Amino acid sequence: MITELRGRLVLAAALAIATLSAGCRNDMHDQPKYKGQRGSEFFADGRSERPLVPGTVARGHLDDDEQLYTGKLDGQPVTTFPAPVTRAILERGRERYGIYCTPCHDRVGDGNGMIVERGYRRPPSLHIDRLREAPVGHFFDVITSGFGAMPDYAAQIPVEDRWAIVAYIRALQLSQHATLGDAPPDEQAKLAQARGEDAPPAAPAAGEKAP
Repeated sequence: MITELRGRLVLAAALAIATLSAGCRNDMHDQPKYKGQRGSEFFADGRSERPLVPGTVARGHLDDDEQLYTGKLDGQPVTTFPAPVTRAILERGRERYGIYCTPCHDRVGDGNGMIVERGYRRPPSLHIDRLREAPVGHFFDVITSGFGAMPDYAAQIPVEDRWAIVAYIRALQLSQHATLGDAPPDEQAKLAQARGEDAPPAAPAAGEKAP
């Protein structure tokens, strides 16, 4: 008799637990919310997903500096950088160029990168007259929006790094068309010595006349 009573109590407890669990589970599944892409009878347009309030700007994305974020002013490519170009920026540009640009443009910008050697369309050399004379905003825009067979890199490269790459491209272009006179005097002497030539005369000090 006692054993039978215990069995009934255990069964009743199990049924109660099962009932409570089922009720709790239904409450969790039937929450007062809309699921993605579901319609709504509450809003006049029938959409549960509400559009952004006009003029809404995500935190950190105001992008109100046209030159910095587009490389243009009044729709035209800018000819100057949005900030002074420092050695640190050039070093950053060299690093980013090595990561993102060398596969196509190679390390000096001739357009003979590794994937070009494997059949990808060859980009123009960065050292042709058209690109040497192009404003810096042109290169920023190409990195941002893509051009021809080149895809855009806006998602991969932050704005500041794009400008650093452009600065390094300008350094590459200068390096391939520089003259001895463009080097600092001490470097001119080293280069002349390496060639077995006489060092060029030193530049006159401030206030002095050239001989």
